[in-house]
Amino acid sequence: MEVVFLGTGTSQGVPMIACDCAVCRSPDPRNHRTRASIHVVMDGLHIQVDAAPEFRLQSLRHRIDWIDLFILTHGHADHVAGMDDLRRFCDLLGGNALPVLSTDEGMGRVLAMFPYAIMDRPIVRGYAAFRLQQMPAVLDLPQGRIESTLLPHGGVNTLGLLFTEASSGVRFAYYTDCKRIPREAIALARGADLVVLDGLRPEPHPSHMNLDEALAAAAEIGARSTLLTHMTHFLDHQGTCDQLPSGIALAYDGLRITL
Repeated sequence: MEVVFLGTGTSQGVPMIACDCAVCRSPDPRNHRTRASIHVVMDGLHIQVDAAPEFRLQSLRHRIDWIDLFILTHGHADHVAGMDDLRRFCDLLGGNALPVLSTDEGMGRVLAMFPYAIMDRPIVRGYAAFRLQQMPAVLDLPQGRIESTLLPHGGVNTLGLLFTEASSGVRFAYYTDCKRIPREAIALARGADLVVLDGLRPEPHPSHMNLDEALAAAAEIGARSTLLTHMTHFLDHQGTCDQLPSGIALAYDGLRITL
């Protein structure tokens, strides 16, 4: 299994508009964060999770050349706004609609923003077409299994995802944009090879886990390795990593991990 971090930042991104803080001015490329999304390759199946406003640029920068399946964790702008650029992958799929799996809230947002794309095939080549589907608790595929759980995130629920690759048995959990990890989500991810958690900033936030909350969740899950994502400019990459417990680090844009 391969995981590509296309973006690891918040809705404001880093550097942030009109900010001269040390992180926003940092020459360290790991402090330059576009909005959060990942690309997972599981036994050859290409799964895109979320489409940030920078999705087109992320795809070009990180050589995303194919998508079989798209999962939208929730309908907030920093995760859905780039979906129109999925149109190229409909071309590559032979002019067929791209399967889009999400929650009721996520599907409603896609329908509201992209009503012209809800169809079985694009109107013409070069247009987007989405086949909306409810994300099930368990999605069994020839290449492996994707399990989902709901994570509280302010007024909505985010999809937490656990990927299990058929050939290797490798397990990868992606829990972005959440205030806490419910017991059932902890149990689902426990002992995974890699877990990615929302870790917004040091200070508390009403709808995201802060650094201490993310570290507590990481300890309870007990993964072999844990990475934090969806980070603000309050977290300097190297300075924060130097203070984190063993086995825990900050993700960064462009990070590729083979499990």
